[in-house]
Amino acid sequence: LESGVTVKVYDPIAMKECKRRVGDKIVYAADIYDAVLDADALLVVTEWKEFRMPSWGMLKKTMKEAVIFDGRNIYDKQELQENGFSYTCIGK
Repeated sequence: LESGVTVKVYDPIAMKECKRRVGDKIVYAADIYDAVLDADALLVVTEWKEFRMPSWGMLKKTMKEAVIFDGRNIYDKQELQENGFSYTCIGK
């Protein structure tokens, strides 16, 4: 944040608590697709059901760069690469 990046977050359960703790230092998204709008990358750090089967086409079209860092190891690397994403699993 100190270097001027914008962090946009979405969590279907923890948004209220995140807002209480972090305040307006970050941007809060309405849903997963709003969270990745014009994003340089997606970092997945929770494994809620709605994150497990997103529309890869919609994500790719919405993101500025098709880059995913999977902190929970919930996606299939081959499937993501076949859909044109740069994919790194950091949750093994």
